[in-house]
Amino acid sequence: MADKKIVDVVGKILEESKKYDRKFKQNIDVVINLKNVDLKIPNNRVDEEILLPNGRGSETKVALFASGELALKSKKHVDLLIKPEEIEDLSSDKKAFKKIVDSHHFFIAEAPLMPTIGKTLGTILGPRGKMPKPVPPNADVSGLVKNLRNTVQLRSKGNKTFHTLAGNEDMSIEDISVNIGAIIKRLEGVLERGRMNIGSVHIKTTMGPSERII
Repeated sequence: MADKKIVDVVGKILEESKKYDRKFKQNIDVVINLKNVDLKIPNNRVDEEILLPNGRGSETKVALFASGELALKSKKHVDLLIKPEEIEDLSSDKKAFKKIVDSHHFFIAEAPLMPTIGKTLGTILGPRGKMPKPVPPNADVSGLVKNLRNTVQLRSKGNKTFHTLAGNEDMSIEDISVNIGAIIKRLEGVLERGRMNIGSVHIKTTMGPSERII
């Protein structure tokens, strides 16, 4: 059951979005402002992945570093397969690899490849919060990929103001509201003083005005 205040605000921003003839499907963005948190201390920074109860409502691309059997059985589940022999080429063409990183939301990798990936491509993946999740060579990645396609990142870096995704305007008010509630609950759980460290939370459609919910 979604919080009534969140439901009311989501309903308001969706109604507002109907006034404009957009040529694309707008996302629902959650904008968070922290307070009384020293983000110069790395342990105070927010860096979470949240599996949204009702999904993202938008395309999520997942890339896999793998070889052998894992590559063969996983290829159909991911958007991009990167084989070990391609890693060196990508490390020498960082511009091309940056395009790949920017166009894919999540990366996973066969565990034995992680040291090589970290050494050759970590300087691009790391700062973007996209270091691969390691999986065993005999893993069934279908379930992991399915979850990642419904996952969002909640990442502050060194900024007290940051944002994440809660769905899109084609989703129901209830589904969007439940997603927002899940994001806030996780945020409260990782902050030292919980709700007391949240200065404000606003939600908005991609092109619309924001409305405060906290």
